[in-house]
Amino acid sequence: MSFNIGQIEIKNKVIVAPMAGVTNLAYRIILKEFGASLIYTEMISDKGLLYENKKTHEMIEVLDENKPIALQLFGSDVKSMVEAAIFIDQNSNCDIIDINMGCPVTKVVKSGAGSALMKTPDLAYKIVEEIVKKVHKPVTVKIRKGWDHEHINAVEFAQGLEKAGAKAIAIHGRTKTDMYTGHADWDIIKQVKNAVSIPVIGNGDILSPEDAKRMIDETGVDAIMIGRGLLGNPWLIQQTVDYFETGSYVKDIDLETRKEYILLHLKKLIELKGEKIAVLEMRSHGAWYLKGLPGASRVKSKIVSAETITDIQNIIDDYFTHII
Repeated sequence: MSFNIGQIEIKNKVIVAPMAGVTNLAYRIILKEFGASLIYTEMISDKGLLYENKKTHEMIEVLDENKPIALQLFGSDVKSMVEAAIFIDQNSNCDIIDINMGCPVTKVVKSGAGSALMKTPDLAYKIVEEIVKKVHKPVTVKIRKGWDHEHINAVEFAQGLEKAGAKAIAIHGRTKTDMYTGHADWDIIKQVKNAVSIPVIGNGDILSPEDAKRMIDETGVDAIMIGRGLLGNPWLIQQTVDYFETGSYVKDIDLETRKEYILLHLKKLIELKGEKIAVLEMRSHGAWYLKGLPGASRVKSKIVSAETITDIQNIIDDYFTHII
């Protein structure tokens, strides 16, 4: 089950994708508890690090119990990306520096970063090559299928990144213009895996342990990366690890357990970020945890308008008291 990214051992094939507002310190604690072998942080701006943005500096904090961690950096300027990578190398306890070349969000791509770098491969390779020269941690890259369906270049792009010194490639099987619509193209993931000798991590449309197993079987990737399937569903990590190891897993998560982890997540947010931020972040996470449960929409609307920790705790307690 294990493989290496550079000198870092990755103990199983289940990896957590970088997600803004999701894979922060609090949720990483929970995801690691469920068996994630590697977790990617939220994207961090090179400029934010270099301009000493307090919030950005807080994002490079890594707990030993969460390791191994890949800290994901985004930007498009060679000099500032190298300087930011050196800062991370020297100041963060993370294990891997990942370069985002797949984010499709407008505010990222309009600066030439994220998936926009797939339109400027020479610049992309230069960024990786120069960072690799200056840091000790292994450097990896997350990419997409291409910019759009007229410019699908993931295979040659991955080969160029390998030559530049990347130690692993994660590929999402959609183009930038697809955003998150339609179906991920797993065939392009297979093509990338066959085209390079470094580890390849497949990403896109993994919503169940069966999906994860099918991606491994169909593409031959070294590991799978789960993203949106983990929203309010950290159990998917444990289920997938169990399925890979034993061929079976516990399918139904009882209500007591769901309540326990909602409140645990809330507690971790309070400890790490204080009440104000905890309330704001739990408005989203609370709604995700309740998805699919009886009467969830009514409770979600209450959580979204909650203003204090006590409000959220009371809403959760009242909801589960009536459905358990």
